Amino acid sequence: MWSRKCGGAARTLILLILLEIKGTESVIHTLRYFYSASSGIPNVPSYMSAGFLDDVQISYCDSVTNRNIPTQDWMNNVGSDNPHYWEEETLTCLAKQETLKENTEIVKLRFNQTAGVHVYQHMYGCDWDNETGEVKGYDQIGYDGEDFIALDLNASSWIAAKPEAVLTKHKWNNNKYSLQYEKFYFTKVCVEWLKRYVRSGRRSLMKTDLLKVFLLQKTSSSPVSCLAAGLYPDKAEMFWRKDGKEIHKGVETEEILANNDGTFQMSVHIDLSSVAPEDWTQYECVFQLSGEKDFVNKADKEKIRTNETISNFMIIPIIVVVVVVVVASIAVIGFNL
Repeated sequence: MWSRKCGGAARTLILLILLEIKGTESVIHTLRYFYSASSGIPNVPSYMSAGFLDDVQISYCDSVTNRNIPTQDWMNNVGSDNPHYWEEETLTCLAKQETLKENTEIVKLRFNQTAGVHVYQHMYGCDWDNETGEVKGYDQIGYDGEDFIALDLNASSWIAAKPEAVLTKHKWNNNKYSLQYEKFYFTKVCVEWLKRYVRSGRRSLMKTDLLKVFLLQKTSSSPVSCLAAGLYPDKAEMFWRKDGKEIHKGVETEEILANNDGTFQMSVHIDLSSVAPEDWTQYECVFQLSGEKDFVNKADKEKIRTNETISNFMIIPIIVVVVVVVVASIAVIGFNL
């Protein structure tokens, strides 16, 4: 997804100054778009954009390829009703490039900057709670890793985080039509597209034949790991129990990780070093996925895989790097500062 011309150090720099991507609640779906325009960074596209559904990247575009492309196979299903869907996405990418580049120059002038490394960031999106129906929207702009200006959707007002953003705040707050559109977009349009993406992703990924749950032990003295790979969505429970009762002592749960195919993996470890080998079968790992039968694996030494036997099953998680994206049919209006 990153251009091969991008240097590792430069990519790390971009990543460090991006607006924070936070995890979501168990029943909350998120749709987020990130944009970035940079100057003074060699071997890195001056513009990059990416879209994320529930923290899984779904699209990407930059100023080198000048094409907006899906990063998940199932995203092609979203445009099945419109054969020109991704062409329109590309047009949006090109238009956004111009807006962000212009805004970068405007902000540089306000900070009286003429040279150096600078990054202009824009993030917006919406959250939808599929149980309560609650909706939240956000639209934020940052510069060089710090807040610049953000939309208070409840108050329908822009809030300046820097003195240099006050002029923009007054300009945008005086545009009542744009404020009304922002409210409509984040509470209606964005949420409808989020639901559409969730449906498309679920049809493609929510298959139990993708899911594998097994036990792994690196060495004979290592903790026993229970791993679930090929999980979608990332809403599941996994725990260890003994004689039918859930236990927590000696148990460590890892953070859920995203795989490069849009699915997730999760793991939970237990230290059985003080337990006699013949008593290991009293312990079992339980994996629970809503609407599916529980996956139960007893700590049977003969069934525990080693690193060598597991190599064909492991899914390597990706590190989400990049910034930015907007879909033509759902994009927020691009404002000049």
